[in-house]
Order: sequence, then C-alpha cells, then structure tokens
Amino acid sequence: MQITNNILMIRPVAFRMNEQTAVNNYFQEDIDIQNQEINAKAQQEFDQFVETLRSHGINVIVVDDNKEQDTPDSIFPNNWVSFHSSGTVAVYPMFAENRRRERREDIFDILEEHGFRIDNVIDYTAAEKDNVFLEATGSILKDRVNQKAYCALSERADENLFIEFCEDFDCFPVIFTANQTVNGERLPIYHTNVMMAMAETFVVICLNAIDDKKERQNVVKHIKKDGREIIDITEAQMHAFAGNMLQVIGANDQRFMVMSSQAYKSLREDQIAAIKKHCDIIHSPLDTIETCGGGSARCMMAEVFLPASPNPTKGGE
Repeated sequence: MQITNNILMIRPVAFRMNEQTAVNNYFQEDIDIQNQEINAKAQQEFDQFVETLRSHGINVIVVDDNKEQDTPDSIFPNNWVSFHSSGTVAVYPMFAENRRRERREDIFDILEEHGFRIDNVIDYTAAEKDNVFLEATGSILKDRVNQKAYCALSERADENLFIEFCEDFDCFPVIFTANQTVNGERLPIYHTNVMMAMAETFVVICLNAIDDKKERQNVVKHIKKDGREIIDITEAQMHAFAGNMLQVIGANDQRFMVMSSQAYKSLREDQIAAIKKHCDIIHSPLDTIETCGGGSARCMMAEVFLPASPNPTKGGE
C-alpha cells in the first residue's frame, strides 16, 4: 500500500531553532523569545495536531523525547528512520551531528510492544564518516505501488547512497535537483518532501523548483505514466509548506491529506478542490514548529508500514 493508518510521532522536550541545520535549511527562521517558551509553544502545537489526527481515526503512537540528548529536531523522526512492510527498518546518516542523537533503538522496542514485527535493520549510518548523507523520507519519496523512489539531490541526499537504497529496496530511482531562491541565488532545497508530496492518486509538487527542463520533464513523465494527477504549487506556496503534506488512512478506511494550517491557507480554491476530488483534508496550526524547525506536518509523521506481530505485547492498541 502507498499509505498507512499508523504514524509514529516524537513529542519534543528541547525544541528550538537548530543552528546546525540552519546552514542549508532556508525555511528556518529565528524567533526572539526564550527557548523554553519556544518548546512550550511547540508542545502545544504538537498535542493539538496529535489530537486532531486521532479524532479522525488515525493511529498515532507518541513517544516522548528525552532531555539528556538535547535534540532540538527530534520532532521530525521521519529523517532518521523508515519502517517497511517487509519487516525491515532502515536507519539513515544525517547531516547535522546533533540530529544523530535522535536515533533510538528503544523506539523499535516500543513499536514491537504496539504489535508490529521487525525482522531486519539496514543501517546506512556508516556513511557519516565520509560526510555522505541520506535523510530517510525527507530525502526519499517512495512510490510503493510502482516500486519507484524520487529524490532531489542536496547536501542531505547523496546520489550514490540513494541508488544503494533503491537497490536494497528494489526501487527504480528518479533523480533530480530542486532549487529555491535565497537572496537572489538558486540553492538546493534541503529535503525532497518540502517540495513534493506523493498520495495514492495524485502528487503535490512545486515543478518550478526543478530548474533543469529535462529533469522536470522526466519527473512529470513518471508521475503521469503511473496515473497520478499533478497538483502544481508555486514556490511561495512551497515556502508556506504546501509541499510538506502526507496522505494517511483514518477511520472506516477514509483517506486524508494532512497539512499545516499555513499550508492550507496558502492554497488556491482550485488546488483545494483538486485535492478534495481524491480525499478530505486535515490541517492544524504548526506556526512555531514551522518557523523554528523549518519543517511541517509531513516531517513530524514517520509512517509505520511494518507487518503485525503474531504475539503483540499490548494487543496492538
């Protein structure tokens, strides 16, 4: 399946603007308030977001971060791990040194307690020694139905390591470069999933971010060949995190496109109508998280595609 009902989220305890990621995440901005207040605001937004998701029947597994590690970006778990229907977990090399502390094996135990089965772990983190990075589903957008993977190359998405991932998971690689304008200069977008979101029957994408026409045509060709509608967004909408969405399954097998309220407000009526042809929309305010963290709704949700365990400790609740 392309999408899932099971989502892992990490509740922050030390959220703030991460100076180590700000060097190439141009979505981040500093706020002139104390870090303690920033974290409190982020926790409020997080809790409201989780409550909104659960109210629509989405199974959200919340794990608390711990203060000892001092991990300001732990709220974005989708950058260090991915969980696959084969029972495989992949763990990834990360650009920022302080983000590497987010990787926690106890989370695997928690998922097993919730009724999921883990058979194998593929660990790519040794690449960090060579300053080579690939930040999980931030960098990689999988078309699980057609066995393809899309990746916008950047300092956080190495081409050779991405190809290795595609070989390990039997995916066809669709590689391109996506840029944004920063102080009049075109610079790489740090993660694929801020400019592109893949749902079952449609794709939200900022095509203007792909400057190379041949690369853009190739991406469009693959999307259309696989029967998905393209909903094109502007660079301004992308900066409002309109590309950072995730489709999930709620109660009664209902499909939802999840996004922040800022992203929703940035969309035109025709774009909203185009999404609603395929599924309903859920949005929640994430202003503090977006401003300081440079990530939004999709970054906060790590999809769990793991198979069910025959002997769950908690009955899969």
